[in-house]
Amino acid sequence: MRDFARSTDPAVQRQLDRLAALAPGADILGLQRITALLDRLGNPEGRLPPVFHVAGTNGKGSTCAVLRACAEAAGLSAHVYTSPHLVRFNERIRVAGRLIADQDLALLLEEVLDADTAAGIGASFFEASTAVAFLAFTRTPADLTILEVGMGGRLDATNVIDAPAIGGIAALGLDHQAFLGGTLEEIAGEKAGIAKPGVAIATLDYPPGADARVERTIAARGGRRLKRGRDWEIAPGRAGALYRDGQGEFVLPPPRLPGLHQIENSGLALAMLRHQQAIPLPLTALVQGPSRAQWPARLQRLAPGPLAPDETWLDGGHNPSAAAAIAAHFTGRRLDIVIGMLANKDADAFLELIRPVTARVIGVPVSGHDHHAPQRIADLARAYGIEAEDAADLAAARARCRGPVLITGSLYLAGEALALNGEPPQ
Repeated sequence: MRDFARSTDPAVQRQLDRLAALAPGADILGLQRITALLDRLGNPEGRLPPVFHVAGTNGKGSTCAVLRACAEAAGLSAHVYTSPHLVRFNERIRVAGRLIADQDLALLLEEVLDADTAAGIGASFFEASTAVAFLAFTRTPADLTILEVGMGGRLDATNVIDAPAIGGIAALGLDHQAFLGGTLEEIAGEKAGIAKPGVAIATLDYPPGADARVERTIAARGGRRLKRGRDWEIAPGRAGALYRDGQGEFVLPPPRLPGLHQIENSGLALAMLRHQQAIPLPLTALVQGPSRAQWPARLQRLAPGPLAPDETWLDGGHNPSAAAAIAAHFTGRRLDIVIGMLANKDADAFLELIRPVTARVIGVPVSGHDHHAPQRIADLARAYGIEAEDAADLAAARARCRGPVLITGSLYLAGEALALNGEPPQ
């Protein structure tokens, strides 16, 4: 599925148009093209500050946000590479704490795309974006680098890093099966493929088959697993959460990001920080980090604005695991749910899981992407006994809502919502 981006800066847009035109390799995972491209660019991946590498199906972006917040609470600066963007491509590349500037982005995109063209490499959108991030990170000092895996792990473009400070694997679920395998066990093996010889990798505790696959894969690659429930633990409490590991325990205030699953993501980030030796972090920073972390479109309550005249929530969840987290967060409530979903996602399973918290569904398109027809989403909802209709666009759907609202089903739709509400990520 082709990716693209838009910018109000003409120089950036010229390069984004070139980036969007990249086709060879777009639907084939592998490290050959990114390796060749980085070699052409002088191998910037070998000159990054200490790397914290995070994989997972759900929660990896939130984990990265907590890692960054902890580092900044200690007065450190972090480079951060995440995907996808919601409103502006710049969101993917945070240089020493700030979104990459348009002028720098235009020049770096041009440099990378010219190198790709000259060598005939045929890099994909994500591979070229990764090279841009690595170049940007080598040209501005920072204390650490936080890399979010794009898809899978073993063959993801970010997996060219030979010796990260530590790795982490967030929650696992069924997603991108066409690329990663049709079972949770196969997906687990791909995610655990970020493991490196002699490098610790913090993980959650997964269903038995997937957990065994993670254990075997990390061991086979020479890594050292730090498993929740065995090597570290976090649990919700009246005051927030209690974290503990072999070094001791401490109490955390409630995470700033809503949802019980964010306690788990915070714990994973803390386990990574507690079991690495690359950067020193005081306990005060670890305690403060989760309560400071921000990550848009993850159970985010929108500020009052054109799209949110009253209670309106936004979540980019698009797979069954995300639907389960949404349903758990809104237990006991009923919301009007506006759903737009890409064509390669399981809309049926998503609707089945959010049914307990749904008053009504309004299906909408996801502009610029192959998506489930809004009418089909409405028909699937009715099959579960949910009142449903469809709308031509997000604004029209929101105008028909009668009570508290959740907009969900796609990070691309979430980006559209943030733009319409005048609330782009900063």
